[in-house]
Amino acid sequence: MPPVPGAAVPPVPGAAVPPVPGAAVPPVPGGPPRGPTTPHRPGAGPWIAGMVPPVFGSGPISAVQRIGAPRPAGPHWPGEPIAPPSPFGQVRLPGVVPPVGVPPVPAAADGMDPADDVALHEMQRLLGDSLELAGGAEDVALRLRAALVQAQPALFARLPGGPTWQAEQLAQALTWLVQNLDQPPQLVAACGRLGAALAECGVLPQQLQLAGAALAEAMRAGMAANGWRQDFDEAWRSSWHHAYEWIAHGMAAQYRPAAWTAVVVAHERRRDDLAVLWLRPLLPMPYRPGQFARIEVPELPGVWRPYSLSGDPRRDNFVELHVRAKGEAGVSGALVYRTQVGDTVRIGRAEGEMGLPERGRDLLMIAGDTGIVPLKALLTELASTRDRRSAVLFWGVRDLAELYDIEDVAAIAAACRRSTVVPVISEGPAGPYASGLVTDAVAAYGEWSEHEVYLAGPPSMLTATSEALHGLGVAPERIHHDAPE
Repeated sequence: MPPVPGAAVPPVPGAAVPPVPGAAVPPVPGGPPRGPTTPHRPGAGPWIAGMVPPVFGSGPISAVQRIGAPRPAGPHWPGEPIAPPSPFGQVRLPGVVPPVGVPPVPAAADGMDPADDVALHEMQRLLGDSLELAGGAEDVALRLRAALVQAQPALFARLPGGPTWQAEQLAQALTWLVQNLDQPPQLVAACGRLGAALAECGVLPQQLQLAGAALAEAMRAGMAANGWRQDFDEAWRSSWHHAYEWIAHGMAAQYRPAAWTAVVVAHERRRDDLAVLWLRPLLPMPYRPGQFARIEVPELPGVWRPYSLSGDPRRDNFVELHVRAKGEAGVSGALVYRTQVGDTVRIGRAEGEMGLPERGRDLLMIAGDTGIVPLKALLTELASTRDRRSAVLFWGVRDLAELYDIEDVAAIAAACRRSTVVPVISEGPAGPYASGLVTDAVAAYGEWSEHEVYLAGPPSMLTATSEALHGLGVAPERIHHDAPE
């Protein structure tokens, strides 16, 4: 589509263009304000006429905290445990036999010996009473994590999320264990799935060896003098011994979950047909920035649709989705129009090969429409790792209203060491941004033959942009994008 007459296309870097004091990212028309604008900062690089003021990453990493996934609404989700337990003696849990191989599918809860049922409820009472006397699950979890970090610092480095999020997951794990101890089939299956998820994250069984002793110490430390009783000790020894066995079996079976159940913790309608969702998997879900995954919604079982993943797996275990619906039908329609906070979806294994290479060449990123999502994830990785490479991100959209995520993207860029965001509007008024085709803006901006190039967007955009880059001297092996579907 030809450029809009009279709108500016960025000149080649180095042209003398004076900075515009106070220039800011404009709000998206028709939408509510989404935080402070991003003014041009003197000394941050040349401001190019007709474009968003470039933001080079001199800001602290805390500048992107608002972009991370929000905290869940309402009470804690009763998810499955994330705390890796460990053997704690040889006492057998009544009525339960450790699994062999792949963790079994949960069976019916009936048929248990009445004596076993009584014993399980008594053990459940002891765990609950001792956890309360030790200060509650939150306090115990904080002490437990601190002890494990000191003994096995590499363990938590392999798991998603930061210290606060990991402690919250440990607290939920302890609560879940107490609440579900009287349901052995659920306990066995959940621990097996946890073992598989931990193995997927790279955790080794030997890294869990000290968890049992660390838990005992965390419990004792929160109690009054002489508060740690023998029956408390025996109940936790038995429970944690079996939980570790089932987790270890799940790890040894080398079973990879086909899908992760995730709860929707936030849902924003940015446009009439577009929503941004934040999901929290109930088990750790490994993925790399730039990958995508297939999503299934409850109303359409067996129907999976791929969506790019955004978020920061180094900082938390939240997944961000941007979904545009062509109508109310299908998975996209369900996610945009009928999904609410508290609903669950299933996420398939992360796929795709698009990811940042080892440190080396500078980066050029070109997004079309919701193709901003995987490139936003790559930009977030640059910010969180404090990567020194230069990155220029072009975001081509039809009109100003399609810049639904410009403030978040600009804030991430501000947290990078050296990055620039360049919106390009193809139709209608362009405001302060470049107008015309995104390929024309890329060609006018600079020389890219020595850059690694990342593309994301509709199939037609990928084809046209790849051809244009070849014409600009970019070698095919330096152009990266996942195959369109």
